[in-house]
Amino acid sequence: MADEATPASTDDEFAAAMAAAVAADAEGIGSERILNQDEIDSLLGFDLADEESNDRTGVRAIINSALVSYERLPMLEIVFDRLVRLMTTSLRNFTSDNVEVSLDNISSIRFGDYLNSIPLPAILAVFRAEELDNYGLLTVDSNLIYSIVDVLLGGRRGTAAMRIEGRPYTTIERVLVQRMVEVVLADAKAAFEPLTPVHFNLDRLETNPRFAAIARPANAAILVKLRIDMEDRGGRVELLLPYATLEPIRKMLLQQFMGEKFGRDNIWESHLATELWTTQMEVRAVLDEQQVPLHQVLNMKVGDTLMLNATPDSTVELRSGTVSLTKGRMGRANHHLAVRVEAPLAPPARRAITPFK
Repeated sequence: MADEATPASTDDEFAAAMAAAVAADAEGIGSERILNQDEIDSLLGFDLADEESNDRTGVRAIINSALVSYERLPMLEIVFDRLVRLMTTSLRNFTSDNVEVSLDNISSIRFGDYLNSIPLPAILAVFRAEELDNYGLLTVDSNLIYSIVDVLLGGRRGTAAMRIEGRPYTTIERVLVQRMVEVVLADAKAAFEPLTPVHFNLDRLETNPRFAAIARPANAAILVKLRIDMEDRGGRVELLLPYATLEPIRKMLLQQFMGEKFGRDNIWESHLATELWTTQMEVRAVLDEQQVPLHQVLNMKVGDTLMLNATPDSTVELRSGTVSLTKGRMGRANHHLAVRVEAPLAPPARRAITPFK
């Protein structure tokens, strides 16, 4: 009987030991805080409720190559605000309808990532900025294309446009969209006019993003998203300008306000002119220059004679440091050696230069 009771007591001891171990582990874990699923998603930067938001956080903000952080261009924001006001008036005249244009956001993105994110079908207009000697991209989504065609051809309001997916855009649709793109580019030219004259000329229309490549995939660009609403119709226009296109006017775009320049300080200019007139400078009269071997210079001794290639009628060059000022002739005034200046101080070629207007 004793042998049969031994296994049961062993099992009870093992169960008691396991319960004690679990209790000890529970006490140790209780002192540490465990993250829940929402906190883990926030740490990693995942937010299913707002997938289209550009404000990524956590690990995703580090590994996401589409997010490009570049310097802020305050004047560019003013230019696009002016573009919105101009487009509102121009598109109202173009469509004879009540059009509202709004600026969604201005962001930086890599060019290759933008091409991969364009929702198709769409029409991509490649335009050239003549004075900047580079290209830009204007994307018109399908909703706006059908809305423009519906408005310009007299479609009734309140009825959704019939869309046949998978078909290419017809010639009529491309022509009407091209006219709208030309209106937008004309407004962009007027928006940049107070800052610098830039002519945006339409180069071509594409429906395949691969044929609209105007920069390398890794190059950064400014992306401007505009929303166009025509009562119950509308769509989106996206304007992409590579940073290489804006580089020639980068200093202007860094201004805090239009026409930010330093004015003339007449007091400072007069003070500088007074100081220049009283400045002491060393002037040298050079009779002759020769180039001799180094060993001949090292072998010179006291009493050696160096013959100069100059005569009493030769001209003497006046220098200030290494800068040649003018030429003259050697002579004597009373008991002093003198040089008579025989040429103007500034060469005629320099005096003929006029400042740019």
